[in-house]
Amino acid sequence: TEVRDILAAQAHYAHFMLVLNVGGPVDLTPVQQVENILLLSQLGTVTGDALADVILGKAYPSGKLTTTWSAWQDYPKIGEFGEPDDTRYYEGIYVGYRYYDIAGALPMYPFGFGLGYTDFALGEAAVRVKDGRVTLRIPVENVGGAAGREVVQVYVSAPWGKLDRPLRQLAAFVKTPELAAGERCSVEASFAMQELAGFDEEGCCWLLEKGDYIVCVGNSSRSTKPAAVVRLDETVMVQKVHPAGGTPDFQDWKPEQPDRELPAGVPVLQVDSAALAAAEQPRRWECSEYARGVVSALSDRQLISLSMGLFSKGPGSVIGNASQTVAGAAGETYGRLPGLPGLVMADGPAGLRLNRQYTRDKKGRPHPIGSALPAGMEDYLPGIARAFLNRGGKKPKGEVFEQYCTAIPIGTALAQSWNVEMVKTCGGIVGEEMERFGIHLWLAPAFNIHRNILCGRNFEYYSEDPLLSGKMGAAITLGVQAHPGCGTTVKHFCCNNQERNRMTSNSIVSQRALREIYLRPFQICIQESDPAALMTSYNLLNGVHTSERKDLLCQMLREEWGYRGLVMTDWVVPGMSFKTAHRPAKSAPSIAAGNVYMPGSQSDYNAALNAMHGKNKDFTLSRTEAERCAAQVVELVRRLITQRTQNHEQQ
Repeated sequence: TEVRDILAAQAHYAHFMLVLNVGGPVDLTPVQQVENILLLSQLGTVTGDALADVILGKAYPSGKLTTTWSAWQDYPKIGEFGEPDDTRYYEGIYVGYRYYDIAGALPMYPFGFGLGYTDFALGEAAVRVKDGRVTLRIPVENVGGAAGREVVQVYVSAPWGKLDRPLRQLAAFVKTPELAAGERCSVEASFAMQELAGFDEEGCCWLLEKGDYIVCVGNSSRSTKPAAVVRLDETVMVQKVHPAGGTPDFQDWKPEQPDRELPAGVPVLQVDSAALAAAEQPRRWECSEYARGVVSALSDRQLISLSMGLFSKGPGSVIGNASQTVAGAAGETYGRLPGLPGLVMADGPAGLRLNRQYTRDKKGRPHPIGSALPAGMEDYLPGIARAFLNRGGKKPKGEVFEQYCTAIPIGTALAQSWNVEMVKTCGGIVGEEMERFGIHLWLAPAFNIHRNILCGRNFEYYSEDPLLSGKMGAAITLGVQAHPGCGTTVKHFCCNNQERNRMTSNSIVSQRALREIYLRPFQICIQESDPAALMTSYNLLNGVHTSERKDLLCQMLREEWGYRGLVMTDWVVPGMSFKTAHRPAKSAPSIAAGNVYMPGSQSDYNAALNAMHGKNKDFTLSRTEAERCAAQVVELVRRLITQRTQNHEQQ
């Protein structure tokens, strides 16, 4: 009926626009004859205003797709998806446009594509190479009849050698300022050659192989022209790393090597291999002497308490509504030790998720008014549990308080702007409200890769491309953390790419695909914005829960990347997982891996304490491991509380 009505309207009206207020790709095959299609996405509070402004010509579209849109039958079927137990990522690094390009498949709308009310012409790029960094200066002219902005995209085709490589990969992007009709400007985009390295599993290192790197410029992945060839005469090992993530039971799919001709008429620039020597390693994170002193004086019971959330009996923990300080907040760290207040955490993929109204009891504790269930949650609960949790909370007694939060655009819509400064601004909105409502950690942004368009949380994520995802995650983090005492929690680390049985599904992935595609956004975000916290995913990775993997959380995060923030689990709640081949994550091994166990429960506490005392038959937990985990809580409490206190004193 939707298709029928859309086609009837298109045929009847002289001016007709199909507006897609959606969170992700739709198969538009049945309505391809519609002349005007606006991808509005889901823009939160401003959705109606934005649509009205675009239709009335007060504003103009200037976004680009961050995920390939295609007919359903044309999406790649190489890798598994949605399996209840084990899901194999057979496709390896060929995700999204990387697959379409190398397979010669024609998408309906390619990655990076988008139209506005005008057209642009890109001039010849001036390219230079210095100290291993490639910089392009690109002229842009508005050749249409209306104002607009263009997104200039730089792609690189790397040579095949020991490693097979995508036909092209996004290396840099920049959005122009607003250009009036006929107006021109020049924009600059750059990237380091080391960022193009491929991961060699055999040598467990990042390799930049010798050969010709073709640099192209355009306004989508399928609309580019060569700008230069960067030539490297010898292979360089950029970085030697630890094995991490385990080993799959298959070899990644490998395409046939494509024909590749060097473009004529473009400059060939030599890059000095000496400038690409092994990258300087970040300093390994170590907790401060202060934090070590605090945790060494704690009892075993206090250590375990500090290594998991502040839990209580009742339904709150089940639904991510476990905070005892702010009504509707997801939870908080343990805050019942002298001098160590708790950090309050709020969920919400598009802004803070709090209860709109609440009352306070005589002790000052908040009590939500109305349903304690987040929208949509009741659909996933059995009838008895739904009735119990949806009783309406405390009836209003005394003063009623309100806390309304701004709904910012969903993650995919933010990324589709390709506008780093705008995304920072949205982060600033969230940070301001965190200060206002007493929140320290926002349990966002999430930037898992759009591996399959059927993933139920893709709207919350940014893109199928790791570079774009990492840049957008860094931008919103910088916006939030510009506010004193506020931090983001980047998630879900890693390979949370399906929602079916998400708590005990096992993502089976090669180390190459893991590092080049699924971990790369986290690495970029950490390097560029230093997020206060990181959340591990529910799923297993090659047979071991990500929350229990020391190779990921200790070696990679702390040693290779130098990450200094707090690491916490996603909300592992007993009874919320289905019966499958794999068990849910456990508190003791998670804490041993340096992972604060959220939200926690009495049984989780008992299991971890027993593991310290040799009474847990499945796991052991050393005092040293527990201290290391608790110390990161002390560090972040000191960092965020100090920032907020100093800011209040200055005001």
